[in-house]
Amino acid sequence: MKYRHSFHAGNFADVHKHVTLVALLSAMQRKDKGFLHLDTHAGPGRYDLAGPDTHHGAEARYGATLVLQAPAVQAEELQQYRDAVHHMRRAFDSPQLYPGSPWLAAHRLRPQDRGVCWELLPAECRALERTLGGFRRVRSECGDGYQQLAAVLPPRERRCLLLIDPPYENAIADFDAALAAVASSLQRLSNCVVALWYPIKDDRTLTTWLSRAQRAVAAPTLDLQLWIHARDSRVGLNGSGLLLFNPPYQFDERATVWQAELLELLNKTAHGGNAVRWLNAEAGLDHASA
Repeated sequence: MKYRHSFHAGNFADVHKHVTLVALLSAMQRKDKGFLHLDTHAGPGRYDLAGPDTHHGAEARYGATLVLQAPAVQAEELQQYRDAVHHMRRAFDSPQLYPGSPWLAAHRLRPQDRGVCWELLPAECRALERTLGGFRRVRSECGDGYQQLAAVLPPRERRCLLLIDPPYENAIADFDAALAAVASSLQRLSNCVVALWYPIKDDRTLTTWLSRAQRAVAAPTLDLQLWIHARDSRVGLNGSGLLLFNPPYQFDERATVWQAELLELLNKTAHGGNAVRWLNAEAGLDHASA
């Protein structure tokens, strides 16, 4: 596998994914009861935006940097995201660090919450262990996260937030594997909240993917999309999407607010847009609180 998280650290898709993750964690914590957080493709957990591995933060200039340098933000989800990044930089005394999803989750977990993060690449797994070394409630493991899900689900807490963020080197195979992991996880814990990130590259492929997801998983499914290039552009990555299975109650309403503000901060091409829509809807159940 050639994929390295660091190449795209802090880009607009990273920001979209990380703000969503922070918002989901906050929603899960509306209840005092603890939950298990799982991350199947964790990466090293932190990135140096001044270093060569991130191309000296080249992609972050059009993502995280724009959000962090904004004079102010209105949505609490964006403020929580900014606070978390600044907290990491103070904790490691490094003004150019950027957190990955494992650190963002570990930073927010309460004493009654737990986390498990998996990384397949040995070098990145060792880096992840160093990143999470100060967090007692989270453990990192080297291996295939998909294969390990069965060993931890259902958890004793009976509540779970699962993040799946594949590399999509083989887009069709990765999407199929992710959907299979979602379906299997929901069979083991029907109220599990699952966030599946996917790239927006062209609408034909995307429409096919989303139709397959709608048929494959019967759970309530919310689709969040944010794009900063025209949807038929050939730049490589036009936008970022997240499928949220069993999303927390009223999460769609809050996402509509913060996605619009995030787009305003990131949309320097004037070709961007965002969407919050249901693929499968079911009203009345707060899955984050179940």
